[in-house]
Amino acid sequence: MKQILTLLFFIITVPVVFSQAADECNIKYNLFKGDYSAKKYGEAFDNWKWCMDNCPTLTVNIYKYGVKIAEHALEKATPLEKEAAIKLVERVYLQRLEHYPDDKARVLSDLASFKIEQGATEQEIFSWLEKSFKADPTDMSASNIYKYFDIILNTYRTTDPQRVFDTYDEVSEGVELKREEYSKKIDAINAKDSLSLTSKEKKSREIYQQILTNLTIVEAGLDAKLSEISTCENLIPLNKKYFEEFKGNAQWLRRAVSRMYNKECTDDPFYDTLVEAYVKADPSPQASLFYAGILLKNGETSKAMGYFKQAVEQEQDLYKKAGYQLKIAQILRLQGKLSEARSYCYQALDNAPTMGKAYLLVASMYASSANSCGDDVVSKRMVYVAALNKAQKARSVDPSISALANKYIANYKENLPSTKDLFVAGVASGSTHKIGCWINETVIVP
Repeated sequence: MKQILTLLFFIITVPVVFSQAADECNIKYNLFKGDYSAKKYGEAFDNWKWCMDNCPTLTVNIYKYGVKIAEHALEKATPLEKEAAIKLVERVYLQRLEHYPDDKARVLSDLASFKIEQGATEQEIFSWLEKSFKADPTDMSASNIYKYFDIILNTYRTTDPQRVFDTYDEVSEGVELKREEYSKKIDAINAKDSLSLTSKEKKSREIYQQILTNLTIVEAGLDAKLSEISTCENLIPLNKKYFEEFKGNAQWLRRAVSRMYNKECTDDPFYDTLVEAYVKADPSPQASLFYAGILLKNGETSKAMGYFKQAVEQEQDLYKKAGYQLKIAQILRLQGKLSEARSYCYQALDNAPTMGKAYLLVASMYASSANSCGDDVVSKRMVYVAALNKAQKARSVDPSISALANKYIANYKENLPSTKDLFVAGVASGSTHKIGCWINETVIVP
């Protein structure tokens, strides 16, 4: 009988204990949350710390808010307290990963940023960056993506260049995925009536555009870093060295072909060998694009256009389809087929209106045609007006490429017809001018 009573007492009292503990967790959580919202981080500290110690799985907000609270404590720490305060910030990140691992890459990236701020060794920083990169490179901050590649490049540029190129490809693919994600978000907002946009949507668009700008800066930095070793003289023998080992590996082939294409190593016969192996290993839309480029180079225009069309039709995602259309335009441009290249640029813009690089490609094709599309000083220089319009349009639809677009714009402005040129030719400023040739556009005289 005594055992039965003891058991009944346990059954009745345990839920009460648990209930009281849960109540205390919620009370202290709401107390520190209120202080946090009021930016009273010092006052929030004790209740927050109690929650982290006693109810670590109550809510992920313990860790989201906790970083700021712990960092505030670090700012206020005395020299003797600093080491413990640093460890507390680290604990917030690591304990979050223990109980809420969903955003692992982002949390590790943020932890790496904290370690950078604290002056940690490069080896320690790299260990966190590598863990973040392996978890999901698309969830790393733009600056940490750049930092990770920079360490890889400096460490392996002479001893293991293949690792450098592989990392570059992985980083670039991660950056492109992030660009795709945020470009789609911007396109969705831009598709709405501009007068009906909420302040939240406008703010979100600004944030997304800034993220794209950061990604563009990272891309430029990565390319600049790699340019020293990514020459045809280095790429061709390196790809030949690993070809037999990886000639059935679609990912390796795609990256090798892309590198040689981007560095304009396409005249070397080995490029054709790589592309043919790529098509065999992976009959994908992207493989079709590169194969069409070879056919075009060999004069098989009709067959090449069939592969171009096939590549576009195979892709269902509009942003990726636009990327393929821009790639086709670039290939056609290299072959001197400017009108066809422009057509594919506009098709790309139909699918991805914020793809400013398509407008920049049209602008550069116009500028390169100035001498052939005009027969006197004014008519030749008016071609630069058309080029300028496209470059300005690129900057307008895609602020993330403003730095690049501004270089185009500055160059074209320098080549516009001068007041003296217009006076001598009897052309009035503000009048219209028809550009002939393949451009066939009417522009306003500056």
